[in-house]
Amino acid sequence: MSGWLQARDGGVDIAVRLTPGASLDGLDGLVEDAAGSVRLKARVRAVAESGKANRAIEKLIAKRLGLAKTLVTVISGETSRSKTIRISGDPEDLAGALEALARP
Repeated sequence: MSGWLQARDGGVDIAVRLTPGASLDGLDGLVEDAAGSVRLKARVRAVAESGKANRAIEKLIAKRLGLAKTLVTVISGETSRSKTIRISGDPEDLAGALEALARP
């Protein structure tokens, strides 16, 4: 699996670079940050206050993968643009679906 995507027992963790307050919700492929880490670039219309952007990215990823919202959770970076998101499910199935979503 790629550096932005890590298999875990019962799911996967993905590294995301989130832009809140965008004009449209979307996933924009992979991007490398200044430290050389690769992340999935995402944008949401929700603003970054009271966890609204975090809930919006969880909902967006769940919708794109056809999963229940409860299976997608921000596990780190709650107040940062750089986040780690855990997705519960079969790691192999999720990895394939996420790799497809990461292609712009």
